[in-house]
Amino acid sequence: MTKSILLLAFFMAFTSSVHGQQTFTLTSSDLGGEATITEEFNGFGCIGSNQSPQLSWRNAPEGTKSFAVTMYDPDAPTGSGWWHWVVFDIPASTNELVSGAGNTALNLMPDGVIQSITNYGAPGYGGPCPPEGHGLHQYIITVYALKTDSLGLDVSTNPAIVGYNLWNNTLAKASMVTYYQRSGK
Repeated sequence: MTKSILLLAFFMAFTSSVHGQQTFTLTSSDLGGEATITEEFNGFGCIGSNQSPQLSWRNAPEGTKSFAVTMYDPDAPTGSGWWHWVVFDIPASTNELVSGAGNTALNLMPDGVIQSITNYGAPGYGGPCPPEGHGLHQYIITVYALKTDSLGLDVSTNPAIVGYNLWNNTLAKASMVTYYQRSGK
């Protein structure tokens, strides 16, 4: 009986270590299934607070040297989507961005973090602002675990170039999707 219990305990420990591996995960205490007027852009006809959401991540892969975060709307009527937030060179010791960190004037990011220009033409967070009557848009927020300390880019680097460099340096990525729609007048 004792041998059977020890064998069962060993088997359970082995299977949980093999099959219970933790995955790279992104969460937010601010966002649920839909964004709100708090995250909505303030401009282009939108009247939101333009506050970036709190984000946290865990279980980055071994070898992670830095992180990047993007927010992208593939439903924007542009033919190429819309980049709302492009952040990189986040130190590997960081696992959270606080609410409002996307406002470059508040200086809430760790030292050395770069928030480059978005499709709004300015650095930092630019929240959802889909056209009125265009329906729900999805906003894909992604954290990238990178194999480099720095992408070697600056605040004026456009999202496509940042994306190319992310693609070349990504060890893993985790995403969450939130939705937003502007109501008509």
